[in-house]
Amino acid sequence: MISHPVSGRLPVPRRAATYHSAMTRVFSGVQPTGALHLGNYLGAFRQWVAGQRESDCYFCVVDLHSLTVEHEPGELAALTLDTAACFLAAGLEPDLVTLFVQSHVHEHAEMAWLLECNVSFGELSRMTQFKEKAAGRGAVKAGLFTYPALMAADILLYDTDRVPVGDDQRQHLELTRDVAMRFNNRYGETFVVPEAAVPEAAARVMDLQAPTQKMSKSEGSPLGRIDLLDGPEEVTQKIRRAVTDTDGEVSYDPDRKPGVSNLLEIMSAVTGEPVAEVASRYQQYGSLKADLAEALVEMLQPVRKRYELYSSDPGEMANLLEQGADKAAAVASKTLARAKEAMGLLGRTA
Repeated sequence: MISHPVSGRLPVPRRAATYHSAMTRVFSGVQPTGALHLGNYLGAFRQWVAGQRESDCYFCVVDLHSLTVEHEPGELAALTLDTAACFLAAGLEPDLVTLFVQSHVHEHAEMAWLLECNVSFGELSRMTQFKEKAAGRGAVKAGLFTYPALMAADILLYDTDRVPVGDDQRQHLELTRDVAMRFNNRYGETFVVPEAAVPEAAARVMDLQAPTQKMSKSEGSPLGRIDLLDGPEEVTQKIRRAVTDTDGEVSYDPDRKPGVSNLLEIMSAVTGEPVAEVASRYQQYGSLKADLAEALVEMLQPVRKRYELYSSDPGEMANLLEQGADKAAAVASKTLARAKEAMGLLGRTA
């Protein structure tokens, strides 16, 4: 039998009992740390929207995660509401999904502690994202180190079957699976062991100015990302100025031609065509950029319109999030109680 390459633990083929209906349960979330961008939309939101009628979906603005890095306290609440509005602008329907704010459901923080006591220092030390974000910093918050345990809590609280993730989060999801199986082995069947769902195209949209780096809300030049709410002129300008290379050949080769390959992957994700077919249609960078800009403007126009609608009434948005938190807490509280009992914690009598 082959051991797991990270944990060294023997694989466990079984999964926990399912504690919800036969409909597939989906969970995912985004931090309210800045403007949402094309990478969020192609890598996450479109998956969410496509599956919202077939699955029982829980989508969360993960504001507790945003505390792991420096932030402006006076801006966080507004960013949280804005992020939720962007969820709906992307096409999520509030009567189909459960949309809520992480800190409004206290079970997330409590479950995170239980899972921190079931994950090792070595496992957390091997997380690539922690290494990247902590590199070169004199002081690193402990929360950044234990971030994967909170992410695991987010997922496991809802008996999640499937987690839409980008390539950069797959390591965290593998840790979530490891800790869920470890907990089930130690304390009895408690958690559903989730599976990853990664889109075939544009799972990792790269920066337009630094195409070897992921498109990011908080890093890199503003010209390197297309924000979800960018207007036609901004989208066109950013695509026109996207880094390519000097040989003029339109071909898909991420190692040798990362800039052009990134544009081809984005076009593939927007149109649904295979990357090779997209590349075969172009001989010049200019025509590729012009067509891609036009396709993106058309795709994002309805997103901007829906955002204007949902962001125009912050009070109604806050009310919607409160309703979502009540529904989420009803599920999360049962999972937390199950985990506490399994670990032997003394329950309250009243």
